[in-house]
Amino acid sequence: MAAAMMDRLKGVGALFRRGSTPPFAGFEWILAGRYLRARRRGGGVSVVAFFSVLGIALGVATLIIVLSVMNGFRTELLSKIVGINGHVFVNPIDKLFTDYEDLSDRLSKVAGVRSAIPLVEGQAFASSPYGGSGVLVRGIRASDLDKIGAIASNIRGGTLDGFDDGTGVAIGRRLADSLGLQAGDQITLSTPKGATTPFGTAPRTKAYTVKAVFEIGMTEFDATFVFMPLTESQAFFNRDSDVSLIEIYLDNADGVAAILPDLQMAAERPVALTDWRQRNRTFFGALEVERNVMFLILSLIVVVATLNIVSGLILLVRDKSSDIAILRTMGATPGTILRVFLINGALIGIVGTLSGLALGVVVTLNIKPIQRVLFPSAWDPTVRFLAEIPAEMNSSEIIVVVVTSIALSLLATLYPSWRAARLDPVQALRYG
Repeated sequence: MAAAMMDRLKGVGALFRRGSTPPFAGFEWILAGRYLRARRRGGGVSVVAFFSVLGIALGVATLIIVLSVMNGFRTELLSKIVGINGHVFVNPIDKLFTDYEDLSDRLSKVAGVRSAIPLVEGQAFASSPYGGSGVLVRGIRASDLDKIGAIASNIRGGTLDGFDDGTGVAIGRRLADSLGLQAGDQITLSTPKGATTPFGTAPRTKAYTVKAVFEIGMTEFDATFVFMPLTESQAFFNRDSDVSLIEIYLDNADGVAAILPDLQMAAERPVALTDWRQRNRTFFGALEVERNVMFLILSLIVVVATLNIVSGLILLVRDKSSDIAILRTMGATPGTILRVFLINGALIGIVGTLSGLALGVVVTLNIKPIQRVLFPSAWDPTVRFLAEIPAEMNSSEIIVVVVTSIALSLLATLYPSWRAARLDPVQALRYG
């Protein structure tokens, strides 16, 4: 057996002398793999390699999970905030919107516009025998209310049929719960903008039937919004056949900047246009800053894990100094030794990165079941707006995380590999 091993080493030495081993040849991969296996002398090196893989995997998985949750937050909040408030808001400048029907019809014909909805908007006080709360009343036509999917598709009690008859309103579920109401009960609305008398404006108070109870899933909206028939809201807020504004819903919320000039032209009169980005600039700006900061902070986990690669390879170089010296005396070039240790570090980085990718994807896809099992009561929607933890994976972000992790792993191998390639075989055999 010893003779066979010597023959094999002589064959390898002959290959080195002939210079017939190309870069990253199979021999280099086999040697790198053997160096990573646990042995009696090199067990400590393998333990460091294991924890390096584990650290990189946890760092990559954490990055993917956190970024996916942040993306899910943005998507959910955007769909709920913009889904009920619209993408573009048209307000009058020189005269009231008494021609709102023709104006909304022209705006709805612009390419990229899904719908243009005229609204009467005003604040009121809602009360019942069990309590009271400030609300935002929105007057809207029944046909337009059906176009707002966030409302029409989330009715939890009653119905929107016959909404335009002026006898009922639709309220959010949390408002209904706080006032102790359900579909069919009476809700009283009061506003200071009532009838005008010789002594001033008298408050107006009127009772309405709760025709429908909706649940958007965002606490602030479910506790605040009251939808009323358009003609009734005009009478309730003393509007002379006009509306407060026209809300426009687009096919693509992120393409709002490109469509504003077309809307201005279609209006055919001076109007003030604002979009969802301007109204929610602070909120979504803070969300984006938080997301970027979290990415930087969590990237440090991967950086620390790659530092383990450096220490592990330095230990490996010291442990295998005699082996390196023998390979050099047999004809192995410094480039061969450099590539062997580069492969070592790359294997640790790639295995850790792919393991973290798999773990992150699995956890992200099952984030809601995990929440229900591990933290059934830890997510308070009255504090965090949403009822569940949202998650949405972005393929481009995942690619950035994976490429960054592998790149950091390769960078971490450069110094130990260079040190191994520069090892003097004479000194290594003398003191090894």
